[in-house]
Amino acid sequence: MKYLLILPGVLVLLVLIAVVRTLVSPRKTSDYQPPQTDEAEALRLAGKLSKMIQVDTTSHAGGDDPARFRAFHKTLAELFPRVFSQLEKTEIDGNLLFYWKGRSREKPILLMSHQDVVPAEGTWSHAPFSGDIADGKVWGRGASDTKCSVMAFFEAAEQLLAEGYTPPTDVYLASSCTEEWAGDGAPKLVAELQRRGVELFLVCDEGGAIISEPIGGIPGNFAMVGVFEKGKADVKFTARSNGGHASAPMANSPSARLSAFVTDVEKHDPFRRKFLPEVSAMFARLAPYAPFGLRLVMGNLWLFQPLMKIVLPRVSAQAGAMLHTTIAFTMQSGADAYNVLPQEATLGANMRFIPHQGEQESLAIIRRLAHGQNPMAPDRGHIHHRLIDMGLNQKQAVAALYVISSILGLSAVVLTSSGAIKAMLFLMALAVAAFLASRVIFRRDIDKALQAEKAAAEEKSTETATPAETVPAEPEEESNEEKKEEA
Repeated sequence: MKYLLILPGVLVLLVLIAVVRTLVSPRKTSDYQPPQTDEAEALRLAGKLSKMIQVDTTSHAGGDDPARFRAFHKTLAELFPRVFSQLEKTEIDGNLLFYWKGRSREKPILLMSHQDVVPAEGTWSHAPFSGDIADGKVWGRGASDTKCSVMAFFEAAEQLLAEGYTPPTDVYLASSCTEEWAGDGAPKLVAELQRRGVELFLVCDEGGAIISEPIGGIPGNFAMVGVFEKGKADVKFTARSNGGHASAPMANSPSARLSAFVTDVEKHDPFRRKFLPEVSAMFARLAPYAPFGLRLVMGNLWLFQPLMKIVLPRVSAQAGAMLHTTIAFTMQSGADAYNVLPQEATLGANMRFIPHQGEQESLAIIRRLAHGQNPMAPDRGHIHHRLIDMGLNQKQAVAALYVISSILGLSAVVLTSSGAIKAMLFLMALAVAAFLASRVIFRRDIDKALQAEKAAAEEKSTETATPAETVPAEPEEESNEEKKEEA
C-alpha cells in the first residue's frame, strides 16, 4: 500500500516526459489551398450538381422504383454524354455499373457513390429539390450525401475522355440506388462483378473530404481519408401491457418503460471506448499542426488516452463516434389517441457498430440492457479494475481515478494557456498537492497495514521462543438452572 504514495509523483513525471516530447517535436503548418477556379467554371460545375439535385431520388426501406432512378439516369446522360456513350454501361434494377477499359486488367479500381437520398423532412431554408445556387453553395437534398461525389467522378471521367485519356488499369464506376436503407442494390453490383471474375484492387467510396479545421484549434486544410466503416442495424424495441384508459393511468406503462430505457442508455453509455490504430494515427498526424496544449494531448495518447476517452465524446459527437458503438433513438410510437394507454409501444433506433465491438456483441449488450439485465461483465482491463486488483477497495479506486484525472486534466488545461516555465511550476505544485491528497486517501488503510505488520512481527517473535506446555481446560458442568434457562 505504501507504494501507492509514489503514484502522483510518477504521473507528474510522465506528464513532464510528455511535455519534453512535445517541446522537441517539430511544428508544422498547413499551407495547402485549393486551386483557384474561375467563376464561369465553378458555376458550370455547380449547375451540373444543381440539375442532379432537382431530380427526386428519395428511397424508402423495401421500396423498388427503378423508374424514378431511370429519370435520374436520363439527366446524367445529358450532363455526361461521353461517359454514357464511350463506356460500357450496365443497369441492374436502377443500379449503374460502367466499365472503362484500361491498358491493363491488373489491379482494377472502382469508384462508387449512391444515387438515392433520404426523405426530406422538416423545414428547409431552400426547397430540398430546388438545387438553388446561393451564397457560394449548391442547396438541396443530396448536395453532400452524396450526389456531389457522383458528379465528381462522372465529371472527372468526362473530362479525361474528352482528352482521349486511357487509364493504366481497368476502371469501374458504380452507383447503387438503395444505399440509404441498406437494400440489395450494391449486392447486385457485387454479384455482377463476381460473375465477370473481377477482383478489385481498390474501392473508393464516400467518406472523408478536404476539411478546413478538422478539429477546433487546428487551422488549415486536411484530406481526411476514411479507411474503415462501421456496421449498421436498425433495431426495434417493443414494450407491452394490458392497456387501459388515460383517466386511470397505471405505473410502468409501455411508453414509460421505453423512455426509462432511452434515458438509461443515453446517460450510461454501455459500449466500450477504444482508440483503434487508425484513429490514433489520425491524431498523431494532426498533432504537429496544433497549438501547444492540443499538441501535448494528441501527440501523447500513450499517456492521455484514458482522459481522451472521457472528454472526446463530450467535445465532439463526430469524434466520439470514432471510439465506440453508437445508438441513436429515432422513432417512437404508442397509442393512436391521447386518452388511450397503449397495449404496445415501440421504439426505433439506428446502431453503428465499431470494429472492436461488432454487431453480435453490441446487439447482445443492448438486448440485455433492454431486458433490465447487467449489459456486460466488468472490463478487467479498465484502470479502475486494475487499481482494485492492486489492493484498493472500490472507494479508494474511485478516489485515485479523481486524482489521476485531475493531474492529467488540469495539466492539459494549464499547458494550453501558460508558457512552459509556468506550466513546470504548476506541475510541481500539483505534485505536492496530489501527494498530500493521496496520503489522506490511503492514510487509514496504511495505518492498518502497518499495525498488521507489527502484530505479525510480534507473533513471529513469540513463536520463536520455547512454548509453554498447555493443558486443555475441562468443560464445566452446567447447573440445572442454567440448562432450564437455556431450554
